Amino acid sequence: MIRITELALPLDHAPEALPTAVADYLGVAESELLAVEVFKRSYDARKKNSEIKFIYIVDVAIANEASVLERFAIDRRVRLSPDTQYYPVAQAPAHLEERPVVIGFGPCGLFAALILAQMGFKPIVLERGRNVRTRTKDTWALWRKNVLTPESNVQFGEGGAGLFSDGKLYSQIKDPKFYGRKVMEEFVKAGAPEEIMYVSKPHIGTFRLTGVVAEMREKIIELGGEVRFESKVASLDIEQNRVQGVTLANGEKINSRHVVLAVGHSARDTFRMLHDVGVYVEAKPFAIGFRIEHPQSLIDKARLGKYAGHPELGAADYKLVYHAENGRAVYSFCMCPGGTVVAATSEEGRVVTNGMSQYSRNERNANSGIVVGINPEQDFPGSPLAGLALQEALEEHAYLAGGENYCAPAQLVGDFIKNKPSVELGEVEPSYKPGINLGDLSSTLPDYAIEAIREALPAFGKQIRGFDRHDAVLTGIETRTSSPVRVSRDRDTLQSINTQGLYPAGEGAGYAGGILSAGVDGIKIAEAVAKSMLEDVASQAS
Repeated sequence: MIRITELALPLDHAPEALPTAVADYLGVAESELLAVEVFKRSYDARKKNSEIKFIYIVDVAIANEASVLERFAIDRRVRLSPDTQYYPVAQAPAHLEERPVVIGFGPCGLFAALILAQMGFKPIVLERGRNVRTRTKDTWALWRKNVLTPESNVQFGEGGAGLFSDGKLYSQIKDPKFYGRKVMEEFVKAGAPEEIMYVSKPHIGTFRLTGVVAEMREKIIELGGEVRFESKVASLDIEQNRVQGVTLANGEKINSRHVVLAVGHSARDTFRMLHDVGVYVEAKPFAIGFRIEHPQSLIDKARLGKYAGHPELGAADYKLVYHAENGRAVYSFCMCPGGTVVAATSEEGRVVTNGMSQYSRNERNANSGIVVGINPEQDFPGSPLAGLALQEALEEHAYLAGGENYCAPAQLVGDFIKNKPSVELGEVEPSYKPGINLGDLSSTLPDYAIEAIREALPAFGKQIRGFDRHDAVLTGIETRTSSPVRVSRDRDTLQSINTQGLYPAGEGAGYAGGILSAGVDGIKIAEAVAKSMLEDVASQAS
């Protein structure tokens, strides 16, 4: 097929306009087109008050392909379509006795297990939390009744932390092998909307994602895999720097010389266990801050102008960055159009926030994290686990400031900028459940973070008119933007640099940031495990 890029069409174009535009560009009759497939569709909103256009990348099947390519040899917009098909790297022997173990069933563990199962390796998945249906009930109990279940919540359980989020499926990772497309294809097979294959910023939303994840779990089981919930790994069994298996919290041992560590960024007890048994762990940068809420209509108008509310565009998003005078970078994180701010703690006596959207993105508010980057050398030096301790201290203080009942501390943006406590809300109604406690957020983060955010908000108001409006709401705190540790791995084998057979993976290990990149990392890890297991079989046979 031939790929054509940068094909622009009006926002309200008819479906038949696309093949017509393709034929016109190639200078052929429309009847010569055998197929036109949309690979990617985005929109150009730089002229938001005059004309917004869709920008297409299309793959075209045409009978005289070679002559067309020759005719457009110097046109960078017309090229042979790349092969985006996923090809398994291995196939398990029929009577392979060893089974790989996958710890964690978030996006990374899900795809590691799925790919291993598709290659015939019959993985055993160990998830400390509960299945998606039960987990959803447990999570709502915190939001509605202030009741936390430490092993089943926004962070822990089937689907991982990405389940209760916007379900974003885009990333800035380099993906020359199109693993990201494999992730999308598997989601679509499991019930995700087909549009995620081509829209520029695909998302699924929480409620739709729950069904998708459950369907993928059943596929893993159908292929011979095993998924065990409420199965917390208490320790790794290591001999002579080689993993031999795992020990569960109930004392059960599972033997395997190939263990995928796909825990999320909130598995603090697991990180401490890894450190205790000698697995190499190092501190890494992350970010801390607040959630900010505005009316979604404000963001739509600022970003889309006269096209605000157009059904083809949906709820608008944003991405903001500011470099403060104290040297700190302040930026928006995990922006959730038409969504809600949610309670995301996994530990008693602590408060953490996150953002979530449904597929429709039709809630009244937009929200995102407004966070400050921090690093171990400057902000939490010493132990590789010092970042964990900092997170815990901040979350405990937020719990106290919120009223010691999982309500969150909050403040109006205008009052925060003026450094005065808030006493009543304006027009913006905060969405956080169980609820908020208005007051002063200045004590909930380190002074350098407060100073940087206070400086950044008016600057953001110059980029998005109304962003610093007085009654926009800040809700604290956001601390789990990414893992505060990295479980370091070899670049070639993807195994721990000092523990053979252990494969650190995904967001918790410091190698992903979001659903798509975590899924891609899971695929890479599955391939590495499969190759290593086949090498072991070959060496035993010789």
